[in-house]
Amino acid sequence: MPIFRLLSIVVLSLIFTNVFAQRERDERAMINNFKGLQYKSPDSSFYINFRFRMQNRIGAFTTSGSDLSFNEYEARVRRLRMRVDGFIMNPKLTYSVQLAFTRGDQDVDNTGIANIVRDAIIFYHFTPKFYMGFGQNKLPGNRQRVNSSGQLQFADRSIVNGTMTIDRDFGLKAYYHNKIGEMDFHLKGAITTGEGRSVNSTDNGLAYTGRIEFLPLGSFTGDGDYSEGDLEREPRPKISIAAGYSMNKKTNRTGGQLGKELYRPVDMATWMIDAIGKYRGWAYSVEYIKRHVDNPLTFNTSGSLRYAFTGNGINHQASYIFPSNIEFAFRYSRLTPSVKILAHEDKKNILELGATKYLNKHRVKMQLNLNYLATDRIYALKHPGNKWGVLAQFELGI
Repeated sequence: MPIFRLLSIVVLSLIFTNVFAQRERDERAMINNFKGLQYKSPDSSFYINFRFRMQNRIGAFTTSGSDLSFNEYEARVRRLRMRVDGFIMNPKLTYSVQLAFTRGDQDVDNTGIANIVRDAIIFYHFTPKFYMGFGQNKLPGNRQRVNSSGQLQFADRSIVNGTMTIDRDFGLKAYYHNKIGEMDFHLKGAITTGEGRSVNSTDNGLAYTGRIEFLPLGSFTGDGDYSEGDLEREPRPKISIAAGYSMNKKTNRTGGQLGKELYRPVDMATWMIDAIGKYRGWAYSVEYIKRHVDNPLTFNTSGSLRYAFTGNGINHQASYIFPSNIEFAFRYSRLTPSVKILAHEDKKNILELGATKYLNKHRVKMQLNLNYLATDRIYALKHPGNKWGVLAQFELGI
């Protein structure tokens, strides 16, 4: 009997979702294309939207260019996330909660603590064009980081993002958008702790972040400027150009909001420039990130070293999606450490090819990636330090 009751609840929920997807289109909490399970109270004082997604993958990799055979393997659930959005009392007072349930999503290796909470933030919409948030979520950083991991063309983000993103933080955020003629623009800013997510205590050093975006040809279909690949097949060219800056004062982690604990705090400045363009199934994006730390090397009393990454990186990504919803993508990423840490960090170049079959846009898709890591721009297969691998991933979500 319990299993029949559960099935009945699921069926009724799906029916209810379809009804409200039509009736409540203009009253959703955060964005206009929510899916998942939805509920709204009869007096319109409460609304909730529940979603989940998982990414299951298997891969094989080499660990040295001197041996071209696979000697490292990966088979795991990369991401399993639950997300709840909605409003309480008034559609102007909204919230967003996101929880993570896999080790790779919880930053355990860096902090020793399972950080389940990814997002926990309250928004107040003063006007349709201006709102503010208080709590923990993504900072207005580089485009690829702000893109949801469920909206990616490749199984993972680039090494440039992985090394220099500013990620999530707790604090106060503000968002404003408007038009100048046909051009859209967005202004985003944040004052946060600078310590990253789920910390137990903070110091008196804060992080200050700002970002501006220009869309000279108007808005993308379905917020496509923050979704990789032209799944909407834009009938007219669309472009978004953006720049951002973040100053993290007295950060205690090697990557600012991410990474292991440093042996002393440092001031970290990050510059970000990115752009994306789409037209009739073609998509191209590029982002450049530069990070500066005055004294990146830190030592403890026994002489052990931990350092903050300082340097720059650039990422190019191009793709085309066929009418059959099969997409091919290419990515080139280059990471260049500064001379201050060059003795400890290699220059890295990664070439990646991706093939994706979209079954329900980004929510249900199959991905196959081939990647090759080359150090110092030497692409010979048997060069020491060079590596290559293959990765397959299936994503499913609502």
